[in-house]
Amino acid sequence: MTVYQAPGESRIPIGIIGPQHHFQELKPVLKTFPSFIPEFKEANHFDEILKYTEELLNSSDVILFLEWQHYLEAKQHLKFNIPVHVVSPSGTGLYRAILLASHIFSPHALTIDTVEKEYVEQVLEDLSLSVDTQRYISSDHLQQTDEVINKHQLFIDKNGGVVITGITEVASTMQRGGYNVQLIRPTRQDFIVSLERALLSTDTRKNKETQIVFMLINIDSFRQVINSYRSEHDIQLLKLKTQELLLDYAKQLDSHFLTVGDEYLFITTRGIFESETRGYKYIPLLHSIKKQTGFSASIGIGFGQSAADAGNHARLALKQSKDVGGNACYIVRENRSVVGPVEVSHLNDYEQYELSITDHDFLERAEQAGMSAAYMKKLMARVTRHKKTDYTAQELAQTLNITVRSAHRILLKWMDADLVRIIGEEKLTYKGRPRRIYSLTFTEDS
Repeated sequence: MTVYQAPGESRIPIGIIGPQHHFQELKPVLKTFPSFIPEFKEANHFDEILKYTEELLNSSDVILFLEWQHYLEAKQHLKFNIPVHVVSPSGTGLYRAILLASHIFSPHALTIDTVEKEYVEQVLEDLSLSVDTQRYISSDHLQQTDEVINKHQLFIDKNGGVVITGITEVASTMQRGGYNVQLIRPTRQDFIVSLERALLSTDTRKNKETQIVFMLINIDSFRQVINSYRSEHDIQLLKLKTQELLLDYAKQLDSHFLTVGDEYLFITTRGIFESETRGYKYIPLLHSIKKQTGFSASIGIGFGQSAADAGNHARLALKQSKDVGGNACYIVRENRSVVGPVEVSHLNDYEQYELSITDHDFLERAEQAGMSAAYMKKLMARVTRHKKTDYTAQELAQTLNITVRSAHRILLKWMDADLVRIIGEEKLTYKGRPRRIYSLTFTEDS
């Protein structure tokens, strides 16, 4: 799915505070939340945390702390006037930390900060692990880093074992002191949960939740479909079967459903629609229509602050779906930016990739160079699945299902638009000219 971002698109500034190593793990997850404009602030010490939090309170709609201790420090000294969230240290990252500590150190004793006793005991039980001695340093109130380190040291010096900490500064200090330490690092799932909560808490998001959504469905070549049936009875049965399928989907969307001539109309809210389509990732309705009736349909979805706007945008989106040959779904948002084509099922002829490119300049260059949305999706899918960004013309032809000659022609256009660059040559073991190797530069920052 491609998101064509219109100038002036309403997006949500989010301030993110934490250590640098967490940023690198968070950035790939943030790409799946195109509504956010992130502002990163690397903070490791008390003064930095307060300074950056104050700055972000004035420039952001929501703040996300990546470490619990940083959140407590800011909360104790500052008044929050916007939603503030923290990545939970008791999520799947805790499971990973304890499991790694068990495999690497086989500890008989643990000293743990940031996480409450009941969470750790639950993880140990789930993982079928046991330790002889445990020490918990409470996380429900702020403690100075030196105080936390001192408590860990006293325990380890007496009992041995491993330190499990959610504080980067504690982990670094104790590792330098020769102690066995395992840092609780948030997993991808922890970041997703935190970003979802942050997104839902913003005023911008709350306003969009109640936006009106119109969905227009039109049967492709409807007259031709009807003419293929011999009797009026069969035609009515077909219509009833289609309407029954659509009524089930209307119930799923909690929407109002109308039949308007040869078209079908759903009216729902944006919050419900985004939830049911998993954030526009796929709409299985078209796949279901084709499977159960044998004919294809086109969908146009419109967002708007008013019913009139949403209806007009749905009509524009339906035209877009028809223009690409039908059996497609497009969305026109409140500012007339376009999203699509939305996946019509969870099955693809190639690897899935949830593509969300919002750089207007890039999209313009890509379009001028003949890089269609379909080509982008296939290439980004391959990059995501196989981590492969370097191709010969022969490999590119195979990926895009085109001839090698066409691949060479396309690559020349892409080079002129700075979308690819030559990085080397592949020498062949048999006679023939070496093959050039091209790197997809447009994947580097997308």
